[in-house]
Amino acid sequence: MGIDLDAIVAIDVHTHVHKSVKGTAYTADAEDMGEYFGIGKMPQYSVPEVAEYYRERRMAAVVFGVDSVSQTGEDPVPTNEEVAELAAEHSDVLIPFGSIDPARGAAGVRAARKLVTEYGVKGFKFHPNTQAFFPNDRSAYPLYEVIAEHNLVALFHTGQTGVGAGQRAGGGIRLKYSNPMHVDDVAVDFPDMKIILAHPSFPWQDEALSVATHKPQVYIDLSGWSPKYFPPQLVQYANSLLKNKVLFGSDFPVITPERWMKDFDSISIKDEVRPKIMKENAARLFGLTGNGA
Repeated sequence: MGIDLDAIVAIDVHTHVHKSVKGTAYTADAEDMGEYFGIGKMPQYSVPEVAEYYRERRMAAVVFGVDSVSQTGEDPVPTNEEVAELAAEHSDVLIPFGSIDPARGAAGVRAARKLVTEYGVKGFKFHPNTQAFFPNDRSAYPLYEVIAEHNLVALFHTGQTGVGAGQRAGGGIRLKYSNPMHVDDVAVDFPDMKIILAHPSFPWQDEALSVATHKPQVYIDLSGWSPKYFPPQLVQYANSLLKNKVLFGSDFPVITPERWMKDFDSISIKDEVRPKIMKENAARLFGLTGNGA
């Protein structure tokens, strides 16, 4: 089985899984994140539930958790292994990513390699704010070496985050880590590793556009914001220089694909560019084919 491009209308490259099929769920920041995005308490979905949600909408989705053990003291829920195993059971609509906190060191590198070779993950999600590291910190480079070796994708959160927003001292989250210029160093040092800069990178939107136009392997996903709030320069570049490197992402479940697409329809994206953003650019990035092979 695999994703049949002819059977889907979009590929959402940025969705979160917060609940295990074993009954546990990620609860930290659920209320604060929901308040930040104006949705009440953040809903939580397991991998099979995400699959069903996207299958009903004729979409595919990249799914992942976030490993921030060095800051939280807790392993991610669900585990990387659960995400990958269950995504494999729903490979008609799901693409599994892993997440390894760089602070795990050599043990994290071994875990990453195992996730690639034994569990079939297609990339890794990094959240510099919640993992408290600069992407160009050399301590993270052994993880990138695994990703580059297997021609996979590294996805970096960039810009402000809803995690800790509005809490005392921002919940201890430091925004400095998520300037996309730190990823520029990574793009230089790993020139063949595919990189996604996640989100409109407020307050560093211009930096993200600069990196993506300068480095051939760097893409931008549009998750985490309603399109009606996109900065004008992001829309301009999506319509022109970056039309082949901008990707649909929702940040599900805090933003649903329905809400995102409704607002996307209202902004001035060229008709010939819309299918590239919604599906074609991601299909090329992940090497997908039309028949699900």
